Amino acid sequence: MKESQDNLGNPGASGKGWRMDAGQPSLPEAHRSMRIPTTGSWFRKFLAFAGPGYMVAVGYMDPGNWATDIEGGSKFGYTLLSVILISNLMAVVLQALSGKLGIVTGKDLAQACRDNYSKPTVISLWLLCELAIAATDLAEVIGAAIALNLLFGLPIIYGVMITAVDVLLILLLQNKGFRSLEIFVLVLIVTIGTCFGIDLILAKPDLGSVARGYVPSAQILSNTQMLYIAIGILGATVMPHNLYLHSSIVQTRQFDQSPAGKRQAIKYATWDSSIALTFALFINSAILILSAAAFHKTGMTQVADISEAYHLLTPIVGTTLASILFAVALLASGQNSTLTGTLAGQIVMEGFVNIRLTPWLRRLITRLIAIIPAVIVTAIYGERGTQDLLIFSQVILSLQLPFAVIPLVKFTASKTKMGEFANKMWLNILAWFIAGVIVILNVYLLVQTITS
Repeated sequence: MKESQDNLGNPGASGKGWRMDAGQPSLPEAHRSMRIPTTGSWFRKFLAFAGPGYMVAVGYMDPGNWATDIEGGSKFGYTLLSVILISNLMAVVLQALSGKLGIVTGKDLAQACRDNYSKPTVISLWLLCELAIAATDLAEVIGAAIALNLLFGLPIIYGVMITAVDVLLILLLQNKGFRSLEIFVLVLIVTIGTCFGIDLILAKPDLGSVARGYVPSAQILSNTQMLYIAIGILGATVMPHNLYLHSSIVQTRQFDQSPAGKRQAIKYATWDSSIALTFALFINSAILILSAAAFHKTGMTQVADISEAYHLLTPIVGTTLASILFAVALLASGQNSTLTGTLAGQIVMEGFVNIRLTPWLRRLITRLIAIIPAVIVTAIYGERGTQDLLIFSQVILSLQLPFAVIPLVKFTASKTKMGEFANKMWLNILAWFIAGVIVILNVYLLVQTITS
């Protein structure tokens, strides 16, 4: 990626060092709409900043995670818990960098790419990101449709079409203010966590095996099937569109634009996202642990279908409550992911190519891009086809990750663009290491897939 030559000027805090334009800020309807108290305790200020992290965390527990975690748990037991942990730690670092980029420069990652790279590169990055968002939305649509089928017996194809109504819910909540969106997201996260907490108690996993599962195993790299699911977990956990989303929604806070104000905003935003991602780690782990405890332990190593998992939970665990809670959590996950996916779609389109559509039209387009392939696959291949599509969508996300991660690390490392807020040496090394791991794993997956 060749950098533009007009990225000159004084470095840092006010966005200098970027090619400036007269475009609107990211998400103009919510930009700097929430006040931050200047007095009071640190906890009061932290609560004012809290919220964006939970909206980002939604992407780390969406229906795409379910598909990869259920298959990983049933086939390989607790082994892939280490992949979930490592992926989550990567996410903590990358989301902190994303939030810092938005706070310091006043630009989201898409806008930064548009201002820093040539037009062909920007168009390529935009199309790749739109593909990732379509894959994410596809997982949300299929997950919500499966949940409706499990709870109410609604055919999958009808459930897919009903998800188009989600657009109205998003518009209603956003009209009531950005805080309403954040509260709604938090309520659904608590619902998902409660459902899985009860299911884990009912499944009675082996805690010793769970602890050992968080220790990385070389077998993950040598086993092609395991590696494929592991990279699917990586794609489902570290979501490329979340890096664009976070760098935008941190700007909904009306923090002081002085260096001290930005330093405080970075601190609280990092706390917010790190705490929220810890909840995501619990829920993501719980899905795999439940699958390992309920299926792998009983010899059912081929359970890779969400619907199959739902129907098998009752006879294995011994109560219908386990299956009901599983489906309720899935529905909450699908609804939650809808909010963040459509917001990310708006941010990416506005940021990369400066196309500004009315929110309802942008969200309807995003939803239709996901609904059309889901309807076609469901009609031709049935429920099993949607499950395969769900797994494949997560691998697409993983393959797109380097194209979001590398620009993010590069921008936040630049003193010209970030000034005093540029990454310290240790953080640079860590961030580039994470980017390198992501690239190597993706290349390895492609080679293994082609040769086999």
